[in-house]
Amino acid sequence: QVQLVESGGGLVQPGGSLRLSCAASGSIFSINAMGWYRQAPGKQRELVADITSGRSTNYADSVKGRFTISRDNAKNTVYLQMNSLKPEDTALYYCNADVVTTLRLWRRDVYWGQGTQVTVSS
Repeated sequence: QVQLVESGGGLVQPGGSLRLSCAASGSIFSINAMGWYRQAPGKQRELVADITSGRSTNYADSVKGRFTISRDNAKNTVYLQMNSLKPEDTALYYCNADVVTTLRLWRRDVYWGQGTQVTVSS
């Protein structure tokens, strides 16, 4: 019903920058919060940042001041600008979206993308 596709991951040196994008498509009526999570090998998935439809944002302490989340409601897309990257930022990054679909207007469901790899290494 709803697909989320991430892009923009890759290999970057410490101190470098990357911009992740996540586009939602399908039977979308409205999208509430959208967010970015990450999971490093051997660790649990953790919240990186999220943003409401009104563009209120929330960040993990580890990325405050370095990462910026934003969204384009007209394009159903959320972005994550990552600056001053560190090796500990290496992980598989997932986006998610809290969606009301046209098929079930009475409920909200959370959808996930397939993930995009970010590797920070010299």
